[in-house]
Order: sequence, then structure tokens, then C-alpha cells
Amino acid sequence: MAHGDSTRSVRAGRPAPEQWTPELPGPTFAAHFHLSGEAAGPYTYGRDANPTWTRLEEAISELEGGGTTTVFSSGMAAVSAAMLSLVASGDTVVMPDDCYQTTRALRDRLESYGVRVRMAPTAGDAQIALVEGARLVWLETPSNPGLDVCDIERVAAAAHAAGALVAVDNTLATPLGQRVLDLGADLAVASDTKSLTGHGDLLLGHVTTRDPELAQAVRTWRKTVGAIPGPMETWLAHRSLATLALRLDRQTANALALATALRGHPLVSGLRYPGLPGDPAHELASRQMRRFGCVVSFTLPSRDAAERFLAALRVVGEATSFGSVHSTAERRARWGGDAVPPGFIRFSCGIEDADDLVADVLLALEAATDD
Repeated sequence: MAHGDSTRSVRAGRPAPEQWTPELPGPTFAAHFHLSGEAAGPYTYGRDANPTWTRLEEAISELEGGGTTTVFSSGMAAVSAAMLSLVASGDTVVMPDDCYQTTRALRDRLESYGVRVRMAPTAGDAQIALVEGARLVWLETPSNPGLDVCDIERVAAAAHAAGALVAVDNTLATPLGQRVLDLGADLAVASDTKSLTGHGDLLLGHVTTRDPELAQAVRTWRKTVGAIPGPMETWLAHRSLATLALRLDRQTANALALATALRGHPLVSGLRYPGLPGDPAHELASRQMRRFGCVVSFTLPSRDAAERFLAALRVVGEATSFGSVHSTAERRARWGGDAVPPGFIRFSCGIEDADDLVADVLLALEAATDD
């Protein structure tokens, strides 16, 4: 019997019921394990494996639709592992030039190792023109922070025909919003700091693949560079999965309500949300996504207008990152590195009441018009 998303989220990775034991065993804090005889077994040393990691990895694999998951200490640890464990000097990597800025920052490191990097925008499947001779094609869809979308199946088919692997950063959508392995990707990568864990209180990332050789390469990378998660963070992440579908449903509903309210507002330009009818990405996103994510982006007339808007928000906090149960917003250009206007706002919708969230934003926009 096929279960729905909430049922799978609640049950994923949890052990079979056993008398007098908790539904989710507590975190295992261990640098080493009792080990006699040969150095073999599921748990030998704390940098190799941990029962708390195993349960979360099995849970995420269930949500990703199968495969082997490796969890990491942060999203960028997962991104770095997926890239650097699979390429070598002389290889070529194709990347989106509008993806997360720290992912783009890996270009310098890759090139210092003798890896060639080609870059093209996410929109319009522009990376297809660059796949010939590539070892790895990296996608991020929807892109962060611009929210452009590419056709994963189409790009993956072109990449595979050229002999390349395909990795998709699925942070914004999560596996309940988009099953990238089912769409042809070889690796699903995410910063679980964001929506997957959803409370803004831990750093975590994962890589999932259905190819045993790729899984082993990624797992060996984690062991050798030591990019391991703490057991407490891992346990908290697993606990948080139980509400994933509930959180995503509320967040996406709030994001659509906000985007709808902002459409046509005289102070707002460049409004983007893939779930909004009329958005340039809506048609494609509707074909490959089941949920459109919590992030809405838009531009205010100036840096000062954006700062006034952010300062006037009361329900919404001013912070970076996205995917938390608490709504947050930021003027993205303050970090540098993204090709966005000074007044560009990345807005992450939480689980507050939609009416309260929209009212807070509209009042803050009134304050932003003041001289």
C-alpha cells in the first residue's frame, strides 16, 4: 500500500516497534565502539558511521524514493563532497551561473585542481549547450535566489548522452516537492539546514544516489575529510522530518498567498514564485514539482526602500537562510556575489497565519514608501 507524504514523513527511518523502547531512539554519542577481532561491522569508529546517522540516512532515502544517503555536517559539506569526490584534474564541470553563491565559489577551488568549469544560466536549459565532454553537470532548480527553473529530465538526458553525471541541488524543493532522482539525476543534494529540518536551529546536508559506486565515493569523501554531522544535530533532524509535509504545505500556501498579494503592487517589481500562475517558470515547475517551495523574491526601488521595508516588518524576522517555520526576509545584495539589484528581497515564508503574514508585508511596504 502506497502511503501519503505525511505518513511517510512520520514513519521514515524509525525502527520496528519494540516493547519498552522509544519510537525514535535517542542520539548515540560515541567516538568509538566495542570492537574485537577483525575491524569489520556496521559501527567501528565514530568518523565512519553512527547508528543515529544511519536512521536519518534511511529516512531521507525513503523520502528521496530509494538509494543510499550520506549525511554531512552542512549543506556545503554535501555540495563539496558531491563535486570533489567525483571529478579529477582534466575533467569538466558544468554549473549554473545563478546558483547559490557559495556553490559558485567552488569554481576557484575546482580550477586550482585542474578542473575546467563551464557556466550558463538555469533558465532555458542553457546548460545543455555546454555538456559535451563534461564529467559532471550541476543543476539547481529552482535557483537560489532568482527562482529560475530548468527541465531536469531534458538536461539530464542531454548530459547522459554526452557521458556526464548529473547532480541536482534540491534544497529549495526538498524530496517532497521534487523527486530529482526520478527525473533522471544521478545525485540528489541538499542543504538540510533549510526546509528539510525546518526550524533554523541546526546545520546539516545530504547526498542521495541510487548508484552504489557513486554512494561509496561520496561516503569515502566524508570519512577522509571528516565532514561528519554531530549525533545531536542528526537526531534533531530526524525528529523534525515528522512534520515535513505539514510544514511544506503551510509554507507553500503562505508563499502563494504572499505572491498573489504582491502581484501588481506599485512598489514591487521582478516578482518571482514558481507556484504563481503567470510566473515565467510556472508551466515547467508545475510539470516537475509537487510543491513549489517557501521562497518568494521581489525587488523594491532602492536599497533604502528595502531597508525601510525590512525594518518595518513585525511578524517577519530579518535573517538569511530560508525554510524555517518562522518567516524571514533579507536584502540579498548585502552579501555580494549574487547578480541582483540593491533592493532585491529574498522572502522565506514560515507557517504563520497567511492573513497575518500578508498584512505585515503590506504594512511594511507602506513604510517603505516614506521619504
